Amino acid sequence: MQINQPSNQIRLTNVSLVRLKKGKKRFEIACYKNKVLEYRSGIETDLDNVLQIPNVFLSVSKGQTAPTQDLAKAFGAKTSVDDIIQEILKKGEMQVGEKERHAQVERIHNEVVDIVAGKLVDPKSKRVYTAGMIEKALEQLSSQGAQHKQEDQGKGTSGTATPTAEGEEGKGKKKELPTWTGVVTTKSTKSQALEAMKALIAWQPIPVSRARMKLRVTCPSNILKQAVKRTAKKAVQEDGEEDEGEKATGTVKDRILSYIEQVETQDTEGQEWEVVGFVEPGAFKGLGEFIGGETKGRGRVEVLDMAVVREGD
Repeated sequence: MQINQPSNQIRLTNVSLVRLKKGKKRFEIACYKNKVLEYRSGIETDLDNVLQIPNVFLSVSKGQTAPTQDLAKAFGAKTSVDDIIQEILKKGEMQVGEKERHAQVERIHNEVVDIVAGKLVDPKSKRVYTAGMIEKALEQLSSQGAQHKQEDQGKGTSGTATPTAEGEEGKGKKKELPTWTGVVTTKSTKSQALEAMKALIAWQPIPVSRARMKLRVTCPSNILKQAVKRTAKKAVQEDGEEDEGEKATGTVKDRILSYIEQVETQDTEGQEWEVVGFVEPGAFKGLGEFIGGETKGRGRVEVLDMAVVREGD
């Protein structure tokens, strides 16, 4: 007796799955191992090299493809299959094997170390540390964090292993210091780099402080009170998230000062306003673009020191 298999079933094996829930349905695509990360990082751009088959599934394991009406309801009737696949690839949750997970963790770890190494310096020499030295310091913190966790679980809240800030704020609670236990795949690289820097600064396995640039900004005084003319670019915070706060509104002067963490001097001579202060290295590009665009080339940003450590960090 012949058994007719459903026409919408396709059997696939040895795949990496990417899942996206949308419109109360879960959609899946079947990809070649390691190719999803390459696609998301921009290394691979050809979908044919990423997908095992250019179909959208309700269940890859069952070989059940997604009906056209389900796709139209979830993604829109005019959205092509290629666009749907690209959305799933970019936004979906990747189901990976042990090797792929290890490769992903290693990549994130290396990116975090590189970011941290570029933003922390020795407070005395102002010199940056090598990636290897930062990596060893983070490994030390990771081991320390795991030990604290085990001790806390064994002793409960009565133990002394929970890290606290020096001293107590009056009779209030002790403030816990940031800890580091290694990278995860569920957070952005930039946010994890920020967490790593906070832990390094708090625990000081090696002497570190945030590196800051010392800049001189000059601008014609007659445009300082003008409102920002064009739509300002979103400012990027330390955690990597985009911020549409004060930097996108106000006067030209307000916008310039919003980039500067600490103003050292501020003065007006004749028709020119000058401010000297300290900024995060990541804000330098945005400040330069803003000055160039709003002043039409009449303003300037000069670097006085590439890595200045402000006292009191």
